[in-house]
Amino acid sequence: MTQPRVVLIGAGIVGCALADELTARGWTDVTVLEQGPLFATGGSSSHAPGLVFQTTGCKTMTSFAKYTVEKYTALTMDDKWCFQQLGGLEVATTPERWTDIKRRHGWATSWGVESYLRDPEECARLHPLLDPSKILGGFHIPSDGIAKPLRAAEAQARRAIERGAKFLAHHEVIGIERNGRRVKAIVTEHDTFAADIVVSCVGMWGPRIGRMVDLDIPLVPMAHQYAKTAPLAALKGVNTELSEMSKPLLRHQDADLYFREHVDRIGIGAYGHRPMPISADDILDFDVAPTMPSEIAFTPEDFETSWDAAVDLLPALGDSKVEEGVNGLFSFTPDGNPLLGEHPGLQGFWVAEAVWITHSAGVAKAMAEWLVDGQPGIDLHGCDLNRFEDVQRSPGYVHERSCRAFVEVYDVLHPLQPAERPRPLRTSPFYERQKELGAVFLEASGWERPHWYEANAGLPEVAEIPERNEWASRFWSPIAGAEALVARKRVAMFDMTALKRLEVSGPEALTFLQTMTTNQLDRKPGAVVYTLLLNEDGGVRSDLTIARLGQNRFQVGANGPLDLDWLRRRLPPNGGVHIADITPGTCCIGLWGPLARKLLQPLTRTDFSHEAMGYFKAQEAFIGEVPVTAMRLSYVGELGWELYTTADMGRRLWDTLWEAGQQHGVIAAGRSAFTSMRLEKGYRSWGADVTTEHDPFEAGLGFAVRMNKGYFHGRRALEGRSEETAVRKLTCLVIDDDYQVVMGSEPVFAGGVPVGYVTSAARGYSIGKNIAYAWLPAEVAVEGTPVEIEYFGERVQAVVSSEPLFDPEMKRIRS
Repeated sequence: MTQPRVVLIGAGIVGCALADELTARGWTDVTVLEQGPLFATGGSSSHAPGLVFQTTGCKTMTSFAKYTVEKYTALTMDDKWCFQQLGGLEVATTPERWTDIKRRHGWATSWGVESYLRDPEECARLHPLLDPSKILGGFHIPSDGIAKPLRAAEAQARRAIERGAKFLAHHEVIGIERNGRRVKAIVTEHDTFAADIVVSCVGMWGPRIGRMVDLDIPLVPMAHQYAKTAPLAALKGVNTELSEMSKPLLRHQDADLYFREHVDRIGIGAYGHRPMPISADDILDFDVAPTMPSEIAFTPEDFETSWDAAVDLLPALGDSKVEEGVNGLFSFTPDGNPLLGEHPGLQGFWVAEAVWITHSAGVAKAMAEWLVDGQPGIDLHGCDLNRFEDVQRSPGYVHERSCRAFVEVYDVLHPLQPAERPRPLRTSPFYERQKELGAVFLEASGWERPHWYEANAGLPEVAEIPERNEWASRFWSPIAGAEALVARKRVAMFDMTALKRLEVSGPEALTFLQTMTTNQLDRKPGAVVYTLLLNEDGGVRSDLTIARLGQNRFQVGANGPLDLDWLRRRLPPNGGVHIADITPGTCCIGLWGPLARKLLQPLTRTDFSHEAMGYFKAQEAFIGEVPVTAMRLSYVGELGWELYTTADMGRRLWDTLWEAGQQHGVIAAGRSAFTSMRLEKGYRSWGADVTTEHDPFEAGLGFAVRMNKGYFHGRRALEGRSEETAVRKLTCLVIDDDYQVVMGSEPVFAGGVPVGYVTSAARGYSIGKNIAYAWLPAEVAVEGTPVEIEYFGERVQAVVSSEPLFDPEMKRIRS
């Protein structure tokens, strides 16, 4: 088989790591083009201090970092180390930080990173320069450490070169040639390089390269201060030039600081200063930059507060001073994650941008798997280039949110905490009515989404809602619990507009959707089907609800832009299928509750009885004067419908239902109640409970797979699999402690040993229990098995339960 011709743009640590990973997999026709010299290219890798702290609340990012540590620890160049596992130590100087450190310790346990909580004296023994009286404790990760970025980059490049790769310095890319919708060649000022696959690994220069192929690269180069002290007496004779360090890496996140040794000096990195964004177009070229393009002049005035905090934590610094410093550029994105994936409109053009040293080898491995094997070995949906909605790619949004990501890099962030600006961006036609009802809005994909309504504060059910712990009480109100109870008793209106809606049409629409999804779609118009999108290895890349509205017209309820991108890439070339994103022009109200039919039926001549319109059926109708597509679905486990109409008729739909519902005690209910109700019913949330790392049978979604319907994408991988063969399972846990509502990502223990992690969790108001779903080994996921969830350092008792917890006979939803 002929190898593809691969051109990588950029010989920083990402480009070098990717060349190594590709050539190790047998792709040796690899050319790496670098605009600067090799290997101190002048990019972010050239000045990065190399600290690798592995633990975050994101499983994927932690996996990247774990592989980086594993690979670089085993890597040497000319008998010199590329990584030292000195350990990492994060210290807390405030009660809030100490509490959060316990949460971080839980994350590490969930993702398989050994870590320890240390008291102040233990911290001082690990790092003798610390003043133990200033701290409350620390989070110690022995496997963290320091990378030599340029050494690690060159070591990987050398291995790639030995396998046949070419690295060319001083080859600035000035153009990219295409052949229709495929990349054809890369043009530099010296030569043209034919290419089947191109990967841009240029980091802060990404937007420049992106423009050459009409691609927005949503990142902002940002300056970050790093200073070195004068020699310290306390470090004299402790370290050598060869080892450089002897103490753990140190983070003082309460002051936005980190520290490492440079033989007899201390390096101090600071995030506490004002954001300093610049345009990619304003980065100086190598031949005119005073030092290197990624370094701009240090601004001492911005470092003053950081220096005071550093001296306070490490008193030995009081006898020293800042001897040198730099404002070093590196990349930030709107959500702080890397940008990985293929151009949506140009086949063969890929990006791996906004990647820090910490994640460099892990990202390179995932990218190499994606390119060579057709898919990465881990879930990348939170890093995919195409994850953003259109509005999230606007220059103003990217700039604002990237600056926010910089400011918050060390902040204690709640999982529900929304950004403050720019908002509001996307609003449903019900927005003004929701504001009148005192909606408390959080944000999702740019949408303003009500989580509860202050107008419901007077509901008597509010008094029935128990208090919860402080962390779980943030961005929550007992009103949300009352809304869930009222929806179960009477009827409620939920705004479902933020969910992605696609229209798939054309003479080959059915055939296309049949081959892309797992369930049987060849049903009469009016049928609605829950189905899955799979990777080739059988991993669940999304779940969809597909309504057949006509012989050749389908409405697809999707999870986001990645579903649209996946389907568009696989369209037949003959034009027999058309896909349109109809989300912006439409809206949806979920009308759910035992009185939903009594509210709805008088408003229409269409028969909404169970006999005429059963569960998982769709019908076009008029509700008052409003044309709707009604789907008999319920993500909350109650009788009701999703009612879709065009955006111009949305306000009228809301008003019609609201007015008619007054006699039935209708309320508006928010996302918080929705989440509680869906967990009571055991309904999965893709991206939280299930990802590409899980197959349908492990996830409890085997009912959505029809192996006898013929070919579908991923079918071959599922052959021989079943719920009985699954070695791990998404499992329902019930917590008896009313106060302890967990939030997700916490580790689960069985027999005192960590065995899994929580995905989604909420209070089940109708059942009077707290609920958590978790991935557990099959032998643990047995009804009645006691387990423990570590929540901020405490063990919360839980038990494996059968599901669904509410209405297991499905009587309410089918009434």
